Amino acid sequence: MKNEMGGYGRDWDRADDLDLENRLTDTGYIPGDGESDNPLRPRTFSEYIGQDKVKENLQVFIEAAKSRKETLDHVLLYGPPGLGKTTLAGIVANELGVNLRITSGPAIEKPGDLAALLTNLAPGDVLFIDEVHRLPRTVEEILYPAMEDFALDIVTGKGQMAASYHLPLPKFTLVGATTRAGQLSAPLRDRFGVVLRLELYSPEELGKIVLRSAGILHAEIDADAALEIASRSRGTPRIANRLLKRVRDFAEVMSGGVITLNTARIALDRLEIDELGLDASDRNMLTAIIRHYGGGPVGLDTLAAAIGEESVTIEDVNEPYLMQIGFLARTPRGRVATASAYLHLGLPLPARMQEDEQLRMEPTEG
Repeated sequence: MKNEMGGYGRDWDRADDLDLENRLTDTGYIPGDGESDNPLRPRTFSEYIGQDKVKENLQVFIEAAKSRKETLDHVLLYGPPGLGKTTLAGIVANELGVNLRITSGPAIEKPGDLAALLTNLAPGDVLFIDEVHRLPRTVEEILYPAMEDFALDIVTGKGQMAASYHLPLPKFTLVGATTRAGQLSAPLRDRFGVVLRLELYSPEELGKIVLRSAGILHAEIDADAALEIASRSRGTPRIANRLLKRVRDFAEVMSGGVITLNTARIALDRLEIDELGLDASDRNMLTAIIRHYGGGPVGLDTLAAAIGEESVTIEDVNEPYLMQIGFLARTPRGRVATASAYLHLGLPLPARMQEDEQLRMEPTEG
């Protein structure tokens, strides 16, 4: 349901996320993002920029459900973090004219926690479960009949004192979000009627988001400065908005509050975020693989110890983006830096890579 401030606030403990270093390029939530009542968060489809296929399909499904006066089928949103899954859930609830209840998989520890959530829903409400793949198995089994039959089957007591209760529920829409769709169990995945994948944003789309956010923050920004911030944001709106706030601070001091292209470049360089969105931690990791381990392969734990970083941080923050842009490869023997990583860091290619590059550049016959 809506929180006291009228927004759609998260109501679970984010301690797991806070264990990670608060990096500007971390796609996960960090303090300062203002997720609980974020003024930058779009409230309608018309305000939502990007993800056109997902947005258009959702609009059709919502309009069809409203015309039939039915609840919307359960929706699964999957893709990298920071792309707007929570925002889309809020828009769905807003377009349907119902309340939104937000929680996460790790926060629902017992079947009773889920039962309390479901029994407090009003007819047609939207229940958003972030990281739905992390639901405990005992909770997941209770969720199956709730999604399919809108009922809870609860057993209380043990032995001769055991009693079974069949509790009807109001019809609701479950919106599940996950960054790891492959870890979702087949029975749970099959109960979602609408499955949609969110993709990384293009720099042009992120530039529009930066311009919109700057207007909400009452920050004057040039279009080329917005594109510069967008190009260093790893294709992720959450990072783009985070960088905008930091660049705005530099602009207040350096250029009278106006975010110019020069100010944006100086600010992002001082934040150690390069033209591809790599930060100091990314570059340290790649440099360690190249200089200490000959470009790899190197094991995750060994690499983590070498750069003084947690293994989970490397896996969840560094690796996904470095693999997407082709700077890092995973092999059965460990992590390997690619030729693109050498070139980006300005390091000489080893002989074996030089030969591969020459072969790749040679024209093929026919």
